[in-house]
Amino acid sequence: MPRTPLTPEQRRLRAQIAAHASHVNHDPRQRTAAARAATPVCLPYWERKVRAEHPNLDDAEVTRRASHLHKAHMRRLSLASSKARGARKAAKLADAEEAA
Repeated sequence: MPRTPLTPEQRRLRAQIAAHASHVNHDPRQRTAAARAATPVCLPYWERKVRAEHPNLDDAEVTRRASHLHKAHMRRLSLASSKARGARKAAKLADAEEAA
């Protein structure tokens, strides 16, 4: 008997069922722990960077420096975002002036 193709809604429901069934058997935090630790959002990421450059530091100093690295990274992202918003605003104003 030929299979009837699923609608997008049916595919979405099937995926949701599978996700819920998976969460019954596995802790999602455990499943994603390695990925979370490898991202710049988590402090262990920055601690590994500090330890790579300064292997002889004690744990407290590594944590302090990692915290500052993380804060500097977030400020860089904030600055880049601010510049991009300004550029978009300037382009929008220029387009509006050309249209007028």
